[in-house]
Amino acid sequence: MADIKSLLKKRSTYKCKLTIFTNYLNLLNTGSTISELQRLDLEERFSRFNVMYTEFDALQSEIEMLEEDPEDLLEEREDFERQYFSQVALARSLLGVSSKVKAVHLELVTDLTTEAYMAALNRFVARRGKPQSITSDNGTNFVGASNDLQRFLSSNNLASHIAQEGIEFIFTPPYTPHFNLLAEAAVKSCKHHLKRLLHLTHFTFEEMTTCLCKIEAVLNSRPLTSLSSDPNDFSALTPSHFLIGRPLLTVPHPHVADVTITRLDRWKRIQHVQQHFWRRFHNEYVSLLQTKTKWLASTGEVKPGQLVLIKEKTPPLLWSLGRVVNTYPGVDGITRVAELKTKRGTIRRAFNCICPLPLH
Repeated sequence: MADIKSLLKKRSTYKCKLTIFTNYLNLLNTGSTISELQRLDLEERFSRFNVMYTEFDALQSEIEMLEEDPEDLLEEREDFERQYFSQVALARSLLGVSSKVKAVHLELVTDLTTEAYMAALNRFVARRGKPQSITSDNGTNFVGASNDLQRFLSSNNLASHIAQEGIEFIFTPPYTPHFNLLAEAAVKSCKHHLKRLLHLTHFTFEEMTTCLCKIEAVLNSRPLTSLSSDPNDFSALTPSHFLIGRPLLTVPHPHVADVTITRLDRWKRIQHVQQHFWRRFHNEYVSLLQTKTKWLASTGEVKPGQLVLIKEKTPPLLWSLGRVVNTYPGVDGITRVAELKTKRGTIRRAFNCICPLPLH
């Protein structure tokens, strides 16, 4: 019991450090910009803060191994991780460090005018915060919005710190969409499947907005890598962690029968499109992970303790994850089957039905 008490006391010091760093960031975030001295100080604190999570993860895993019922301690881990990743996102924004996690934000506009783009940009800033820079092609609506903002900041007698709050617009060369690769890849993931579904029905503006928000949630729910090395932790890092600090959830809905969409009422049509999009995107993402694992990023080995994505039918936003407990070689010495520990128990799956998540 003395060991548990000492470990719990040590864990409280990490929580105290997290609170101190949170208060420090909130103090820095009150101003419009940070000075060079503050930037250097933040970089030094942030480098130490990044190491703290690895230490907390090892400590929490040790506590969970000594406890008789480790399930009760998962809430402690989740609370710490939620606060930790939200502060990481804030620190990166203050330092101007971009995280290329391909999080998606979809906005519906009625036309391609500068006014419509400015309205969409204002909605984005109100919900996500002001971006430091925007990279886009040379569309007339994008160039027009940039010119309007620059004229406003230059023609008005504003204070210098307010004038610096403008957004930096970066335009790629004409006919080079590959220059904005991450954004184009995210748009492709949406349009590739969505265009094949929307020709089946016609949505109103409100219905289309709801449908896009549901598809945005699907794209931002995909697992990227494991959050910890704890064998009892089946959670994965997702793009939504960088947006809201936790995984995305959805309001439960009954399964919509796979029938002709025109036979469904208006609300069920939205559910039908989302569920159809989920199945297509889920299969595509699983195939992508299997391709990377087999050919590009690893030797194809599946090791005990590794977090894997299980290929099976699940409701939208629910990715089936498990930890490898053991592997079983065949008579030829080649391993093709793994035993997995999941939230619902232990199962066995062949390698073609599991996808190891990247370690980095």
